[in-house]
Amino acid sequence: MDNSLSDPPIENIRGIGPQKAALFSKLGIRTVREALTYLPFRYEDRSQIIRIKDLRQGQTETVRGTVVSCALIRPKGKKFRIFEILLSDGSGTVKGRWFNQPFMQRNLKAGQDLFLRGEAKRDPYFAGGFIIEGPEYEPASGDGLIHVNRVVPIYRLTEGISQKQFRKIMFAIVEGYAGRLKDPIPAEVISGLGLPPLHESLVAVHFPTVCDIALWNNGESPYHRRLAFDELFLLELGIASLRRDVEMTQGYGFTGGGGLRKRLEKKLPFDLTKSQRRALKEIETDMARPAAMRRLLQGDVGCGKTVVAFFAMLNAVECGFQAALMAPTSILAEQHYRNLCTMGHEIGVRIALLTAGAKERRLDMIAAGEIPVVVGTHALLEEPVLFGKLGMVVIDEQHRFGVAQRVRLRNKGNNPDVLVMTATPIPRSLALTLYGDLDYSSIDEMPAGRIPVETKVFSADQKKEIYTILEEEIGRGRQAYVVYPVIEGSEHTDLKAASQGKTGFAKVFPAFRIALLHGKMAAAEKEEIMRAFARHEIDLLVSTTVVEVGLDVPEATLMVVIHAERFGLAQLHQLRGRVGRGQDVSRCLLVACAGLGDDARRRLRVMVETNDGFRIAQEDLAMRGPGELLGTLQSGMPGLRVADPARDLRLLESAREAAFALEKADPGLGRHALLKEACSAFWKGRADFTAAG
Repeated sequence: MDNSLSDPPIENIRGIGPQKAALFSKLGIRTVREALTYLPFRYEDRSQIIRIKDLRQGQTETVRGTVVSCALIRPKGKKFRIFEILLSDGSGTVKGRWFNQPFMQRNLKAGQDLFLRGEAKRDPYFAGGFIIEGPEYEPASGDGLIHVNRVVPIYRLTEGISQKQFRKIMFAIVEGYAGRLKDPIPAEVISGLGLPPLHESLVAVHFPTVCDIALWNNGESPYHRRLAFDELFLLELGIASLRRDVEMTQGYGFTGGGGLRKRLEKKLPFDLTKSQRRALKEIETDMARPAAMRRLLQGDVGCGKTVVAFFAMLNAVECGFQAALMAPTSILAEQHYRNLCTMGHEIGVRIALLTAGAKERRLDMIAAGEIPVVVGTHALLEEPVLFGKLGMVVIDEQHRFGVAQRVRLRNKGNNPDVLVMTATPIPRSLALTLYGDLDYSSIDEMPAGRIPVETKVFSADQKKEIYTILEEEIGRGRQAYVVYPVIEGSEHTDLKAASQGKTGFAKVFPAFRIALLHGKMAAAEKEEIMRAFARHEIDLLVSTTVVEVGLDVPEATLMVVIHAERFGLAQLHQLRGRVGRGQDVSRCLLVACAGLGDDARRRLRVMVETNDGFRIAQEDLAMRGPGELLGTLQSGMPGLRVADPARDLRLLESAREAAFALEKADPGLGRHALLKEACSAFWKGRADFTAAG
């Protein structure tokens, strides 16, 4: 066998024709290696065999006996046929029955030694005996048992293939190929962590012999850990490679004296927090290095990230360069522009706004380098937009931009320093995975005087109390949001909807100025409604979660979330962050409209107990796992089939340490050809992830 990774297509496997290959493809299985890493989602212990006389009504059990008789029955006046056997083990007899499966008479014969498994039911026509309908069966005389008398894997399937069919094919794949796969992970890495061999692990996770069933079902067996480590190691190896590329990219080495920053800091009506100062020092130290900066600035809504980013931009400006800030929407770009103009005016720094609807585009002045700071949307990426000397790029809510957009902005200059900002709090351990090619700074302290938002849970039948609070807030000249999970109602769901909610509120509060906002509106219409809300031309904004990221509206002091039990913790926290932007006390009312499960109760309790975004992120991660964060925040990341970074945190740290050490010892993996091939296959189609910073 050659030294490359052998990974034949799934249709090459005996027993898999084009039709089954198409079904496997729906499950994300196109090759043998993908099949071997498609793990069971749970396991059943079927090793206990009971006597037929000990069968109990409604219980799923396994029995073993001899087939006494077989019969194909054609009920009079019916179109279906029944195949029926009688099984005896000396202690009693039980019937096995299959509907419309006449081929079974070729599979089962009288005199066979057979295992039978299924739910036992009393048969009134069988003298009080038991019958099992549609049971799983397996001859006891076979070479190897797959479906009974052992710990049996249960897989997630698609329509058109049964557990028994799928399990039989997987058994053949494991038996035929698990031992033939080359192990790309260096032996010294695996042995150093005390992990089992690849072949042994692949066999054990699909068809365990003896095991602690709970350990297997939790994905925490040594063999699950080995396969999880492989994924995390390849993930971290790719990130280590990206990190090396970043460190080798020549930057500008900004070493200004900080005069602009010091002048501005004296004029600000507030002091920076310790956390802001720490983050700024990390950024400025990074900017002074000759390598191009690639840094993540993470902090909760309202923690003061923009001020820190502007100070960093001034560092580039002081050295004779331009800086650009890109936001995902015109309305957010305008908000940044206003905030930066206020600060820039104090120290004489010119700032331009560049959006699709901006009246003055000033392209010539930007190209000539006469405007040092430019704020915009994707309009910054347009062909006519040229920079005289772009030295720094700040990207707000960076996960809302595609990779290609980020690359195009970065290419407007010659490897400018890049600072990406996110208001989604992420535990540090997960941030190192999501943004491992970036350096990491966080602001984990809120500015002094910021008033926490009061959060309370209401039930749907407390309408009067909610209406009273709305009337009081708006009567004081303040504004409110009411957020619904859907736009329109449907006969298929009992969820309350925004459009009906808007109509209802208009009847209850005819004097209020009420508007509806949802994601299906045209971008220009959505932005105009948000601007009208910011100008206080709207009292009550009824919306879907499209307001999750939006304008600072200081007079908006009330957030009402309908069907709060349907929202995730991170989303609830983001919605709550829309209020509490001014000096008035703000409130968030979480309205639960249905019976609450344990998870929903826990989410709502956490929201009431804390405004700390980092604690909320940790709770969210613990409850839901990293899937949403991995999928939403960094779409360029490879998918994980086995590993769970929340569950496998220590394994992730070990994988990171080992991967970075190996990449340092063998840059580009020139001495590890098989590992390099595996890493390329793992990151296939995601090479552009290198541009995410």
